[in-house]
Amino acid sequence: MRHLPNLLAALLLLAGVAAVLNGLPGVNARAAAPYMPDDTGTAGVRAGWAQLQWNFVGPYGVDAPHAWGNLIAAGAAGGASVVVAVLDTGVAYPGQDPSRPGSPDLSQSRFVAGYDFVDGDTIPYDQNGHGTHVASTIAEQTDNAYGLTGLAYGVAIMPVRVLDRNGAGDADTIERGLRFAVDHGAKVINLSLNFNESVDAGQIRGLLDALDYAHRRGSLVVAGAGNAGEGSVTYPALGPHVLAVGATTDDGCLASYSNHGSGLDLVAPGGGGDANLPNDPTCRPGRDGQPIYQITLSGPYLSRFEVSGYLGTSMAAPHVSASAALVVASTVIGPDPSPEEIETRLEQSARDLGRPGYDALYGWGLVDAATATSPGPARRPRPIAPAQ
Repeated sequence: MRHLPNLLAALLLLAGVAAVLNGLPGVNARAAAPYMPDDTGTAGVRAGWAQLQWNFVGPYGVDAPHAWGNLIAAGAAGGASVVVAVLDTGVAYPGQDPSRPGSPDLSQSRFVAGYDFVDGDTIPYDQNGHGTHVASTIAEQTDNAYGLTGLAYGVAIMPVRVLDRNGAGDADTIERGLRFAVDHGAKVINLSLNFNESVDAGQIRGLLDALDYAHRRGSLVVAGAGNAGEGSVTYPALGPHVLAVGATTDDGCLASYSNHGSGLDLVAPGGGGDANLPNDPTCRPGRDGQPIYQITLSGPYLSRFEVSGYLGTSMAAPHVSASAALVVASTVIGPDPSPEEIETRLEQSARDLGRPGYDALYGWGLVDAATATSPGPARRPRPIAPAQ
């Protein structure tokens, strides 16, 4: 790994913080009935996943059941045929490395060849747990009577390792990973990572060029806005043509750690506690909100797989990447939409939070996978009243 000047090396931080279980007018009728898979969660009962995955089915989730129904009706269950690249710490999936275990709730058939730009080989195995958690939010096996669910369970995941076992990396490595993903057919690229707020555009020119390259080649790049709780989005989310994602809690409030500001595009579930926003009736500062649960590496020496709760804009970004993949597979905006068309669809169908319309805390609102994949022009869903 080449170390960059100006303290750039080691400034790349995971946009996820591990916890210890830790519009447009138009008609927007639902295309199909909601689909409820049988995954048992930790309760060991049919559909027990819904007890943990508030981010998919809760009042401030992304409405996965209706989105799943829409995609089944479209003949593209779970986003089948779309390739989503996960640039992260790698992904631990079955069959990748015979000497290392793979997640029991990730299917080997749901992966395409990736690359490890940290070790320089073709085995991008996760040695941290972060990348596996992110990939599982997107494509964990669904309706297999086990574990939890993935929002776009039918897509193909391309694992690209650009962060080391500590979750650190540099712009040069990410640039190479990004170009690899574009050149190998990724339609959506998830970047659950961010630089320190002190990093400016002049320090990462090559990476910004790669982001522009991805856009020209038709790939949508999605990135977490950062976890410093600052009023500004950090790179790469602040880069050209990147869909920047902030994090919300199960209250529908901006998460206390989530960066925000004029560069923010959307928000999605990231878990944790509410930000202190006195004028927002959905927020209850000081409350410990639920994390985002998925199966990932855990335990001493990352020796086993179990349901773990993570917090962060890292966890928010894959909700948007998965929703983007579902939009593509659904063909509701055509068979091969451009990055701009996908982003516009997600923004126009988002659930408005905070002040009406765009604002610097919530962007265009909370991503709504069901509305985005419903036939017809996008129409913003009505805001949900906070619980009394």
